[in-house]
Amino acid sequence: MAATAMLESERPVIHRLPQHKYIDAVRWLPPLSTFDRFAVLAAFDTDSGSSSIEIHSLNPNPLSLQPHSSFSSSSRVSSLRASQFLQKTVVAASTAAGSLHILFSDPADATFESEVSMPEEEGLHSVPGSCVDLMDGGVECVTVGEDGRVNLVSIGNSNLSCDRLFDSGGLVSYTAAKWASPMEFATGGYGFSLQWWDKRKPGGPVSQFKANWDQKFTAGIVHSIDIHPSRKHTCLAGGSLGTVFAWDLRWQQQPIILSGAEVQSISESEVWEVQYDRCIKSSATSTRILPAMICSEDGILAVIEQGEEPIELLAEPCAINGFDIDRHNPSDVICSLEWEAVAILTRR
Repeated sequence: MAATAMLESERPVIHRLPQHKYIDAVRWLPPLSTFDRFAVLAAFDTDSGSSSIEIHSLNPNPLSLQPHSSFSSSSRVSSLRASQFLQKTVVAASTAAGSLHILFSDPADATFESEVSMPEEEGLHSVPGSCVDLMDGGVECVTVGEDGRVNLVSIGNSNLSCDRLFDSGGLVSYTAAKWASPMEFATGGYGFSLQWWDKRKPGGPVSQFKANWDQKFTAGIVHSIDIHPSRKHTCLAGGSLGTVFAWDLRWQQQPIILSGAEVQSISESEVWEVQYDRCIKSSATSTRILPAMICSEDGILAVIEQGEEPIELLAEPCAINGFDIDRHNPSDVICSLEWEAVAILTRR
């Protein structure tokens, strides 16, 4: 699908910042003040084989990222989330080995001041590869893995408490998770499957969806999920073959395809992350899906909207592994590029 051409005056200002490490994930941190801005990066040093979670300060003139605080991770980070709880910033990181790190930063200067973790030997997940999502407010997170385990982890000042909500015994694998409310969350996995969970109803998901619109998509994987706070009934999902779709719980077996399948896509590779784009003022009615931003293995960062041509924001010669839209300033987007760099976009 051809992307909508942008006027020169509408093109985002793009800054590419080399990091000399592989950046697995990036997230904006909640702002401490009007003038101080920070981001957290999950980094992997290919020379030493070491992994770290780093807070960087954003310096405006010239735009640069300055290392500010660092924590050595037990293994490579597979997913990264950040939230705020009682004036403290909380960072949650799951690792490829199945461990979980929860870090707290000092509200005065954004340095890591304490950490609690669940190492891999405690059996949070039994096989490599896990995903975490941190509830808004930072008091609880959900972790899922390819081993089929779904865990709820309560966060204390000095310890973590884990409750295994479900274990498929490996019959079902989970690759993505997203909170919808303090009681509900969604997960995704193989076969473009999505599941809806309610903590008040243990024993398994309360609703499920599995893609059946095309046989060639039965092996597809959901890599990312987002849920808009004003549209809790709709899950946005991105995954294999450039596919992005929405699952409306009110019409459970009728997915709304935004990219891929019978709808032409701006990308035909893996879509690594999807987020609703709060910067775009949409004319969408309550029956249409809100605009979303995606990034892909073939280096595309774009905005897609139901029934509209996509808007390409960035095209790189390498994969864009992930991105984050600043909640407090949604015109700003930070991206992790496969070739050891971070890109920061400011939309006009």
